[in-house]
Amino acid sequence: MAGAALAAVGFQRKSRALGLMGIGLLARGASGWCPVTAAIGPDSHAYDEPTKRHLAGEGGVIVEDSITIYRPVSEVYSYWRRLENLPRFMEHLEEVRVNDRSHSHWVAKGPLGVNVEWDAEIINDIPPTLLSWKSVGRSDVVSAGSVRFKPAGEHATQVRVKLQYDPPAGMVGATVAWLLGEDPQQQITEDLRRFKQLIESGDISAGSYRSTESGQPTERGLEPSEAGDIGSLR
Repeated sequence: MAGAALAAVGFQRKSRALGLMGIGLLARGASGWCPVTAAIGPDSHAYDEPTKRHLAGEGGVIVEDSITIYRPVSEVYSYWRRLENLPRFMEHLEEVRVNDRSHSHWVAKGPLGVNVEWDAEIINDIPPTLLSWKSVGRSDVVSAGSVRFKPAGEHATQVRVKLQYDPPAGMVGATVAWLLGEDPQQQITEDLRRFKQLIESGDISAGSYRSTESGQPTERGLEPSEAGDIGSLR
């Protein structure tokens, strides 16, 4: 699908480079053979690498945005921490299924309407100020993210979201999504606007989530370089 999209754009724009890239991807998809995979061996799988290594440096796509919501910090954090709520305002998410306190399964709408899925693990949870996560196992999308909740006045909260991910087909896949009008930066901006509207309207009937009965921070699967935020993955 990525190859077809690139080939079509290359034809429309009379771009030989885009056309050849599209044809190459079409051949890769049709044959199931990749010269890079063949060169490094059949037992090498990028998704078997730790997430932080896969997203090291400027790997993948990085988006970041913030918004001020006129509700208390604890209320805003609590709603987001209940991960099942995320598809209510993140338009690209179809479902987030929580397996336990730290692990969940995500299903999202990808380019051209094809769903992508991945498993995620919460690596840092400091209520009500920080929540961060990363993908685990062999998933369609390698990703990591964090959201910070900061008081912005007596009854207001600044929400800052940072996402880093390597989509299917890597940066080529991200380019195709952009060409099809699915800019990830625009998506997160619109998601935050919907989140603001949802919280400020008081439509939070799905309830809140308490990370621990004592309200103390929880951390799962952390390494020293991962503590605090996902910025260490860069």
